[in-house]
Amino acid sequence: MSGNNHAETQNGESIAYIRQMLGELRLVAEREGAQMLCYLIEMAYEEAGDLQHNHRGRSIRKAQ
Repeated sequence: MSGNNHAETQNGESIAYIRQMLGELRLVAEREGAQMLCYLIEMAYEEAGDLQHNHRGRSIRKAQ
């Protein structure tokens, strides 16, 4: 594995971790009735999902 591939893997794992934490924060905000926080966290959660999807797409194209 080249250094660049290792860095991309770590970046992908970091985004996955952030997305997981956002999901947990969203649950806490929901329990507290913090609707605006829920909305903002959901937007960040969706953005992290988009980043994950784009990261996977780059990895697949490089492997071909």
